[in-house]
Amino acid sequence: MENKKPKVGVSTCLLGEPVRYDGQHKRDRFLVGTVSEYVQWVRVCPEVECGLPVPREAMQLRGDPQAPRLVTTKTEKDLTDKMLEFSRRRVIELEEENLCGFIFKSRSPSSGMERIKVYDQNGVPHPTGVGLFAAAVMEHFPRIPFEDEGRLHDPGLRENFFERLFCLHRFRLMAKDGKIQDLVDFHSRHKLQLMAHSQDLLGEMGRLVAGFEGSDEERLDRYEELLMQALSVRSSPGRHANVMMHLLGYFKENLDSWEKRELLEIVEEFKQGMVPGIVPRTLLLHYARKYEQDYLQGQSYLSISAAFPGRR
Repeated sequence: MENKKPKVGVSTCLLGEPVRYDGQHKRDRFLVGTVSEYVQWVRVCPEVECGLPVPREAMQLRGDPQAPRLVTTKTEKDLTDKMLEFSRRRVIELEEENLCGFIFKSRSPSSGMERIKVYDQNGVPHPTGVGLFAAAVMEHFPRIPFEDEGRLHDPGLRENFFERLFCLHRFRLMAKDGKIQDLVDFHSRHKLQLMAHSQDLLGEMGRLVAGFEGSDEERLDRYEELLMQALSVRSSPGRHANVMMHLLGYFKENLDSWEKRELLEIVEEFKQGMVPGIVPRTLLLHYARKYEQDYLQGQSYLSISAAFPGRR
């Protein structure tokens, strides 16, 4: 049976394997204890996989931050070409995995995605670099979401990363057969979720679904591109509140004055940061079920808070 979990690339040491330069690991409890239940990991340790031993000499980036060299700290052996050659080969292999996201090891000269120290000719570090392997992955897979384990401690970044990851996975499962009617249904079910990110891109996606000069394959490819662009736009409590007020309109003939006042108060408390988004969404989903609003019950926006533990 096909595994329905999304495949996510991950730095091997984050899952507890002792592959770091000092023979240790950097097991991340959140990834191992929570995320593992919902994804299928694709483990990558570029340093070990390119042929370096465990343990090994520590490395650092040196020179031009735009094209740094990967050099060992004591013997000053230049491993740049070795790592770049491996990275070019590995990203091609990863195409077969159909990755929906990647979680890198922070501060790593090979796998760090941002603010990696690059040492100048005087030995002064500047946090402006990107790990060589991470740079290759991000360039080769521009649509999938990326984070490192440190940034995932931020609730907003964590929510947006997993929202993009699971939505991309749902889209790709739908797009396998390439049926345009399935795309129409997908777009309909994700309208409110997209509305919370970008009204402009939602409109462009709607026009794409309604009509497109080209093949079905081209239409699906363009939709995936726009989908990830839209979800990359960070939402805000204000945008979410606007979507919730839009949802409230579906119940104007159903709710009594007390229920409306309660819902408005909860939405306002959410805007002020007093309650998490799951509170008004759960109440809205309750009313959607109670008053048999089939369209709303099928909206990803009302199920997104329950799609992954820890999401707001």
